[in-house]
Amino acid sequence: MAEKSVHLPVLQSGLGRTLRQDAWWVGPALTFVVLTSFIVYATFRAFENAHFEVGPYLSPFYSPKIDTSFAKGWPIPMSGAMLILAGPASFRFTCYYYRKAYYRAFAMDPPACAVGEARGHGYNGERKLLVIQNFHRFTLYAAIAFLFFLWHDAIKGFIGWEEGGVHMNVGTLVLTLNATLLSGYTLSCHAFRHLVGGNVNSYSTATLGALRHSLWKIVSKLNTRHMAWAWCSLFGVMGADLYVRMVDMHAITDFRIF
Repeated sequence: MAEKSVHLPVLQSGLGRTLRQDAWWVGPALTFVVLTSFIVYATFRAFENAHFEVGPYLSPFYSPKIDTSFAKGWPIPMSGAMLILAGPASFRFTCYYYRKAYYRAFAMDPPACAVGEARGHGYNGERKLLVIQNFHRFTLYAAIAFLFFLWHDAIKGFIGWEEGGVHMNVGTLVLTLNATLLSGYTLSCHAFRHLVGGNVNSYSTATLGALRHSLWKIVSKLNTRHMAWAWCSLFGVMGADLYVRMVDMHAITDFRIF
């Protein structure tokens, strides 16, 4: 039987050139707007150095609380957020999911699947300047450490009231939700999945093999929703900071539930 040949149209190189007929640009555009807005807001809050603590609530941008009185008189104002945000930011910047997101949204390299780039080039891997992406596994440790502080702040929202006893306000739920979302994002990370069991060749012969296999299966399920955890936690941390700021400025009331 003679082989049949199929002729497909050749896509010319060039930014945005594609045979796709769907709105492929919506995703990168939304990513650009959301990430830019977050960066602008976080930068503003880091320099504002105010309205980050009220009652038992502490903004996640300023957690753990750091005394920056040593920097008085410096030409550039110093805040606790400036020292803290570098840790979580490095974890997100080197995140496997976020790399794809901001490569497409900011560098358009490529803008989307099967969409032309600005210039053709061979794939060289994340080398030269982008070799910093290989430090993601180490930024994971910093992100895990911050989770302890955030859960401490969430628990303090229940029991840290001056009048004593267990309380639940809207702010308590906001901080607890933030800690939950950031935990989901951090513990669903590909690097964490590798750490708990992805690097094991044989669970039956590995130390604590049965436990590591169980943890690996749990993290693997979380990992399938890593993109959702990434975006929800981004909105969660900004929302928690904004809530604390607005309560401290008396712009909203922190209603008590019990």
